[in-house]
Amino acid sequence: MSSWRSLVLRIGEKCPEYGGNSDYRDQLETCFGVVRRELLHSRDEILSFIVQCAEQLPHKIPLYGTLVGLINLEDEDVVKGILEKTHDNLQVALDGGSCNKIRILMRFLTALMCSKVLQPSSLVVLFETLLSSAATTVDEDKGNPSWQACADFYITCILSCLPWGGAELVEQVPEEIDRVMMGIQAYMSIRRHVSDAGCSAFEYIDDRSQGDGGKDFLEDLWSRIQDLSNKTWKLDSVPRPHLPFEPQLVAGKSHDLGPLNCPELPDPPASATSIAYGKQKHEAELNYPQRIRRLNIFPATKTEDLQPVDWFVVEEYLLDVLFFLNGCRKECASSMVGLPVPFRYEYLMAETIFSQILLLPQPPFKPIYYTLVIMDLCKALPGAFPAVVAGAVRSLFEKIADLDMECRTRLILWFSHHLSNFQFIWPWEEWAYVLDLPKWAPQRVFVQEVLEREVRLSYWEKIKQSIESAPALEELLPPKSTVNFIYNAEDGDQTEHGLSSELNGMVKERLTTREIISWIDDHVLPAHGLDVTLRVVIQTLLNIGSKSFTHLITVLERYGQIIARLCPDQEKQVMLISEVSSFWKNNAQMTAVAIDRMMGYRLISNVAIVRWVFLSSNVDQFHISDRPWEILRNALTKTFNRITDLRKEVSSLKKSVVSAAEAASRAQAELEDAKAKLTLALVDGEPVLAENPVKMKRLNSNVEKTKQEEVSTQESLEAKEALLARAVDEIEGLFIFLYKSFSDVLAEPLQETDGSLHPASVEADEMAIENEDTTTMELDKEGGDKSQKSDSNGGRALNGYNVGEKEQWCLSTLGYVKAFTRQYASEIWPVVEKLDAEVLTQDVHPLVRKAVYYGLRRTNEF
Repeated sequence: MSSWRSLVLRIGEKCPEYGGNSDYRDQLETCFGVVRRELLHSRDEILSFIVQCAEQLPHKIPLYGTLVGLINLEDEDVVKGILEKTHDNLQVALDGGSCNKIRILMRFLTALMCSKVLQPSSLVVLFETLLSSAATTVDEDKGNPSWQACADFYITCILSCLPWGGAELVEQVPEEIDRVMMGIQAYMSIRRHVSDAGCSAFEYIDDRSQGDGGKDFLEDLWSRIQDLSNKTWKLDSVPRPHLPFEPQLVAGKSHDLGPLNCPELPDPPASATSIAYGKQKHEAELNYPQRIRRLNIFPATKTEDLQPVDWFVVEEYLLDVLFFLNGCRKECASSMVGLPVPFRYEYLMAETIFSQILLLPQPPFKPIYYTLVIMDLCKALPGAFPAVVAGAVRSLFEKIADLDMECRTRLILWFSHHLSNFQFIWPWEEWAYVLDLPKWAPQRVFVQEVLEREVRLSYWEKIKQSIESAPALEELLPPKSTVNFIYNAEDGDQTEHGLSSELNGMVKERLTTREIISWIDDHVLPAHGLDVTLRVVIQTLLNIGSKSFTHLITVLERYGQIIARLCPDQEKQVMLISEVSSFWKNNAQMTAVAIDRMMGYRLISNVAIVRWVFLSSNVDQFHISDRPWEILRNALTKTFNRITDLRKEVSSLKKSVVSAAEAASRAQAELEDAKAKLTLALVDGEPVLAENPVKMKRLNSNVEKTKQEEVSTQESLEAKEALLARAVDEIEGLFIFLYKSFSDVLAEPLQETDGSLHPASVEADEMAIENEDTTTMELDKEGGDKSQKSDSNGGRALNGYNVGEKEQWCLSTLGYVKAFTRQYASEIWPVVEKLDAEVLTQDVHPLVRKAVYYGLRRTNEF
């Protein structure tokens, strides 16, 4: 990388490029000096690179704004190019709904205004353009209020610029910025308050009990900006590197920004029903999702020195770094610990990351990314961050009974994975008291599931060793991973033993699938019936494939036809799944893998899996084990992924059909043109140059070829569309059946509990957070041994849990209803009329309807 690129990229960092000097003024002067010399040779590259850096390193935007301001003193044309490129990129982002890019480019324009590059009035015009669009959108008569998510996003973009440039705007164009603030106030008065109940990480907490006083995200941000305004726009979290250069920068020419247009939103739904409104609202929220939902993990004392707006700005920095540096682990961690703020923010950093891990309906990245980020931050700040992470885990553990079921699963997966990277070290003695809680208590289930996942990531003896400080917790470890092969025992049915041995011999002798099927059809099925045959075949084949995942897959690939022959319908497939579950009853992971692979090979259907999950033996585990839920999640995910892939293929083929049609049209036009020239030469008898016969032959051939390609592509599209139509019908039937199953199993328990379902766990003492110099994942225990603080019967006591088993079963099951609905809302909305008509009728319990409605975020209807 050339020196100027390295200096621009590394500006604001304490790095070798700047001799370890972190003074902004010195770095800017050094960088500007080098860039100025390069302008003559690398003008376009400098222009593009600065805009690219501003877009992808947004926490350094004030520095890039100042650098452009200095360049403006030397070469106005380059700066005009930067403004034009920023303008064009912003218009493309607006048209495409690229939320992060819109927000970042507006911040960059704000920084350019601070550096006297952009006229303040141009920035105000941009604000008013977005404000006008937002106000029109939420207007009941002129707009489409179902797209309020888009309008809220535009207002968020305006407000989020003000910490970076509010002081300059008030100083230079006070009347205009007052007009913008009044416009925002007017917008806030007509928009609808957004209820977060459907996507809140914590259950059974209404808006009034939230730490933010019941405000939604935009209301909270507006109050923070108003607070900043009342404090004369002074804040510590935004560097102002342009101030030392202000005497120079005012000599530069301020430029105007061309007009920008907000895209037109869809028309309001033709039928003014709540369902039509809800479908568009869901689409809007998919396109303009909320960036964060604050968890407020730590007590206020840990961040009380931060102004509300500083809290927001640091959150923005952290979220930007996580988003734009997701492919560079070291750079991401380095940037997160080196933000341009003069105060410590480890607690806020941990809260922000956990808020992303538990963000609903889904985080921007896969959970493994956040696991790696936390690991790297623990290594980058070994004296502080591990203790903060441990404190966050403790805090979430205390509130686990209120945590959304999907969030619980994510927390379990993250925590077990995190511990696997730190030698599974954790002070388990602090949580030993969970053994005194009922087996259905969420804290006990959490510890049990974490240990089960740890065994998957290591091995049983290692995890047993890791809990030696609380040896009684061995009771919560899963069974040792041994297979339950019923033909190992000598006291079993000798006939079945013999059949199993015979089948095992056939496999060893590598008999063909056809030969084995003939043996089953001729000798086993007629004499012993389906039950015995199925048990013998499945137990024997699974035992042969039990050595490893690879062995299992090989067996399924080679002998899947045998299983398919025995289990052609759903009823027999449910028997098959039960046999698999019985064989792997001591290994939840292998059960899930085997069933998932069988579904992949089309040996079992997704509906058969749902039927099996709702067998009474599995229903009884709904509140104490993740085993049935993992299998159901896998089945739904595989079905959803298949339909998603088909949609992508259909979309791609539609483009190919258009391209093929255009190619065929061009080829035909070329041929017609050639024929016209040839005809002209023959008819007029003039000396006009006719087309070469060889060329005519080639053109004819090309026409035939392009027509064939068009027909072939069209046929491929029709075939894929047929597959997609079948898949859509399949997933519709699957979800209707799933919700009927949920409704059926919940009906009686909910009647028996009278719907009085509110966790009654007693609030524990404020979780302990160790001093900043802690160097391990452990924290000092405050308040003594927690294992002595609970009643053995799980009654009301500190850290106790007095919810009855049936109530907890209902709470857990309803939690999963909401979680599955939220996760697959895009597939459920198209069939919501049928769902309302067939499942969510007047007869269904209100809490079932509430769970589904909250999952779809139809909270205004309940």
